[in-house]
Amino acid sequence: MKKRLILPLIFLFGISSQLFSQTLTSAGNQPVTGISKERLTKINAMLDEAVVSQQIPGLVAMIVKDGRIIYHEAKGLADVESGKKMEKNFIFRIASQTKAITSTAIMMLWEEGKFRLDDPISKYIPEFKNPQVLNTFRYGDTTYSTKASSREITIRHLLTHTSGLGYGVIDGDERMKMIYHKAGVMDLFTTENITIGESVKRLAKLPLHHEPGTKYTYSEGLDVLGYLVEIISGKSFDVFLKERIFDPLGMNDTRFYLNEAQAPRLVTVHTRKDGKWVPFPVTFYDPAYPKTGAKAFFSGGAGLSSTTEDYAKFLQLYLNGGIYNGKRILSPHTITTIMTNQVGDLLGEGGKDYGLAFGLVDEKGVQLGGIGSLGTFDWGGYFNTQYFADPKEKIIGLLFKQTSGAGNGDETGWKFRQMVFALIE
Repeated sequence: MKKRLILPLIFLFGISSQLFSQTLTSAGNQPVTGISKERLTKINAMLDEAVVSQQIPGLVAMIVKDGRIIYHEAKGLADVESGKKMEKNFIFRIASQTKAITSTAIMMLWEEGKFRLDDPISKYIPEFKNPQVLNTFRYGDTTYSTKASSREITIRHLLTHTSGLGYGVIDGDERMKMIYHKAGVMDLFTTENITIGESVKRLAKLPLHHEPGTKYTYSEGLDVLGYLVEIISGKSFDVFLKERIFDPLGMNDTRFYLNEAQAPRLVTVHTRKDGKWVPFPVTFYDPAYPKTGAKAFFSGGAGLSSTTEDYAKFLQLYLNGGIYNGKRILSPHTITTIMTNQVGDLLGEGGKDYGLAFGLVDEKGVQLGGIGSLGTFDWGGYFNTQYFADPKEKIIGLLFKQTSGAGNGDETGWKFRQMVFALIE
């Protein structure tokens, strides 16, 4: 059993709202205390080289220290085919970075006493009553048998990917891919006319990978919780997020679907073909989903698009102890709960724990080096976006790109993170 250093996190998040209640401001050309300006130029050069060498077609990167934007640059192209230049306010599909925002919405309702984290989800979505675990499977006709689970799925299980639910098309188990597809469960994002309620009710009838709480299996749990927000609040999920999170934080470009004014700023998803960057084709999803189609599916696990500045405001909210722009969104106590390991040893000894929809750097991660202090929280998205935020150093890093199926030639992710922490003097 790994030992957990919880007290430092309680201290860091507990005092944040008192000492570090910043809103984002630009540092301009002014020096920033505790940051090496010389090393900042090395990050810029590394990203320039990545674009020139065709590791990536384009990117937007941002670094924030103590609420001050010390680096914000756009490089390369937003659309290779037309030659459209990348701009700092361009919009990216953030996919699984949606999960942290959905978790925040859930915890806001939890603070209001709407439910307990260990309530069974069937209390609110009856279709999840009496869950079944996959037993046998026939590849020939996709028929299967199940066995009854000894426990129900809880809200905490859904937040921590320990529910036993799967992820359809991107699931690691071929059997689950086939079962989800046959049932018409919607994965990730879509242009089709379907609601999260319809998809979640189909999902509830399907077998689980394993009994809830026994393993970590990346899943559609946050999509289920997006529907739970609708049930409890009486509002559609997109409206709840806009009214309760995006508007108060000034996240004006973070949406499930884009309007006519925003659509031209959406970055094209690229992939490699014959050594060149080309638009990613329509596969099991249409990459144009944020600006076309039915615009009816509000995926809590993967549906949002955003900008680096918008998402930095969201992360700064957490570093501030739950307050931003004078608006209290969460209490420091709630943030400490969110940032506490919730899955025990289920992720093994790889240097990471998992809280409530955030990855967390643990003691082993600090030892490995280059990924942040104890309690640094992070995640990324399907289309090659990433973020991390260190509550000790009060530093945020965001690196947004839009590529899929392009192989492993892009090294900017690990280099950017490692070099950001090397900035600190």
